[in-house]
Amino acid sequence: MTATATSLRITPPPSPSGARVELKSPTGQGLLDGAWWPRSRDLTAELPALAEVLDPLWGRVTRVAVNPMLWPVVPRKVPLGHRVLNVGWFAAELDPHKLLLLGYGTGRWDLLVIPPETDAATAARLMSAACAVDGPALTATDLVAAALAGHDVAVQDRPQSAQESWEYEGGATSMHAVPRAAGR
Repeated sequence: MTATATSLRITPPPSPSGARVELKSPTGQGLLDGAWWPRSRDLTAELPALAEVLDPLWGRVTRVAVNPMLWPVVPRKVPLGHRVLNVGWFAAELDPHKLLLLGYGTGRWDLLVIPPETDAATAARLMSAACAVDGPALTATDLVAAALAGHDVAVQDRPQSAQESWEYEGGATSMHAVPRAAGR
């Protein structure tokens, strides 16, 4: 009898507004919980569609944090029907290509943000890498840089050191497992 490991990714049904998001299995490890490919850099227009997809899967998303480097305007609040989504930003503490989401009593999730102008083939590779069961060994920015440079964005590109993991998580202990290279 042999056992095989399979990669399980959750692809939510497309929302009417077309949020392009792919999520890792809840049992997956790594620094990212999935990937989001917004259609523009307008958070007020993009976040409602993302919340529409994520709320039924993760519970109500109540807060979002971004790095303002890639977003021309970071609104403090985004209306979502009968409620609002609070938006914050962290320039030095948060990877520019990462979106941090907090849910009402359900936890924290980190999504790779794929630049809107990325071509479909590169975006698909990035989504696949971000959703790998063991998670990418690269930070979100390194993952995007490697993909845009045409390099392979395989999960085992480079393991993070404890210091890199500490800094990537904003100086907080990560809830995510960090892949280790064999022999370390």
